[in-house]
Amino acid sequence: MTRERYERRLRAVRVRATVVAVLVIALALVAAGVGLVVGLRTELSDDVRNAARARASDVARVIEAGRGVPAPTVTAPDEEFLQVVAADGTVVAASENVEGRPALARLAPGRSASVDTPLDDDPFLVVAVGARDDGRELVVLDGRDASGVTEATNTVTWLLLIGLPVLLALAAAATWIAVGRALRRVARAEAAQRRFVSDASHELRSPVATVRQHAEVALAHPERTDPRALAGTVRDEAVRMQRLVDDLLLLARADESALLRGGPRPVDLDDLVLAEVRRLRSASPAALRVDSTAVGAARVTGDTEALRRLVRNLGENAARHARTRVAFALTDAGDGWVRLVVEDDGPGIPAAERARVLDRFVRLDESRARGAGGAGLGLAIVAEVAGAHRGRVEVGVSEGLGGARFTVGLPSAGE
Repeated sequence: MTRERYERRLRAVRVRATVVAVLVIALALVAAGVGLVVGLRTELSDDVRNAARARASDVARVIEAGRGVPAPTVTAPDEEFLQVVAADGTVVAASENVEGRPALARLAPGRSASVDTPLDDDPFLVVAVGARDDGRELVVLDGRDASGVTEATNTVTWLLLIGLPVLLALAAAATWIAVGRALRRVARAEAAQRRFVSDASHELRSPVATVRQHAEVALAHPERTDPRALAGTVRDEAVRMQRLVDDLLLLARADESALLRGGPRPVDLDDLVLAEVRRLRSASPAALRVDSTAVGAARVTGDTEALRRLVRNLGENAARHARTRVAFALTDAGDGWVRLVVEDDGPGIPAAERARVLDRFVRLDESRARGAGGAGLGLAIVAEVAGAHRGRVEVGVSEGLGGARFTVGLPSAGE
């Protein structure tokens, strides 16, 4: 699959995911909005109904107390009326704002209805409460203006109509960004996987071919084969393959941003540097001097094993190309950065190659061929580990020794 086609496929996935998410959110918001409006209308209508029922019940209690039918009054003539209606529909008493008018509603006790009245263009909510006056059945009607319920629900409805598109636009934008980030992570993971497979196939071909060649020679000419030499060759190539696989796995973790997945921890970098100094002194020829006099105490935050690998790769690289001397320096100047410097007195690195030397599978000359210099992943691992720890790597010339100088800057543990 070409890169252009792959990118089109990712865009299509992103568009589909965004559309589906927006549709689901839209349905949920519409359902919630309808429920809100209906619930609000019901709640406000119940409040008006309960207030009207309470006022009508007060009038009914006065009638049933044997005090006769009172002349009912209302405090807001434009918003409420009271009528006491007999069984035949005759109005027995009424508030002043509807005095002389026929019954504005015919309702059984306990019922309520929305009724048009001459008091306002908007319907009134009328509640009926039964009462008995000396054997006469009466119905007390209390009507209240319900326009406030309509206005409130209309306001909420308009706010929802305005707000829902804005919410959907924000949801679409958030989904687009989130899906884009997720797809970028997936793309990086796939690219890292393809790169790992490519790197592994590229570098494992040589040791596998070497082992196969010696095995075929041994099979074809067993009388001329030295078993010890064959075993030594197989062992050396197996060690080389193991180291290569370890390097590739570490780089794959770096590609997937997984070097610090276990969580960063305080690391005494000077302990790692001094351990590498001791290892080099014991493993290198006696003629090679490893200087650690400039190593001071320094603490960083990160992954211990990854930082150990960084220090070891710098040490091995310096020892491989040094003539007689390798020098380590470690300082924490208090500016938030810890600086590790590794120098050698070897041939150095040309200025034009100093950036490229940190790339994968880079060997600058014959001294860095597979047999002597490994697979060309050591310095790439240094750069990846430093980057994972928010650090940086600089390549230059050693002023004191004349060879290569590698400076790794890492944030100190306090930063």
